Amino acid sequence: MSRSWERQVRKNMQKVNQTRKKSGNSPISLYSEKGKQSVFKGRNYVIPFLLILFILGYLFIVTAQPDFVANGMFWVTVIAYVVLAIMFFFRRPYLTIGKDFVQSRRITGDKTLYATGIKEIRLQKDSVVIAPKTGAAWTYSKVLNRFATEQMGQKLIEFGKKNDVNVVEH
Repeated sequence: MSRSWERQVRKNMQKVNQTRKKSGNSPISLYSEKGKQSVFKGRNYVIPFLLILFILGYLFIVTAQPDFVANGMFWVTVIAYVVLAIMFFFRRPYLTIGKDFVQSRRITGDKTLYATGIKEIRLQKDSVVIAPKTGAAWTYSKVLNRFATEQMGQKLIEFGKKNDVNVVEH
């Protein structure tokens, strides 16, 4: 298919998927897109660790007061932060590399970035940075999120060659 035809099909699929999502059905995708994707999953442990440290500090400061009374709102706050830390731990970050797009889980939800919207891809020793033409860069780190950056870099080099995206290796 030509690229303009693929864009039209993708645009129509997005509209159909939005209506399917509203009605509770699973989204559809092109058969060719399913087979040629590479998915790299990481593990988020920094934010949950910081949240647990925060709640421990909160417990220490609040319970150190002589007139402290543990009411229901205190325990709701503590449990809410612990649940938030657990949610961040089990909600794994990922990078999907498709034929002409990359997709990732951001804080606000899953985001897709097509090759035409990518300014450059920077490959470093322990991190990969995808810089879009507009917006903040997507950074994947071996240290912070336990991504396999070597394999990601190889797939992104292939992606860059196929889609004329500038790939810079440091």
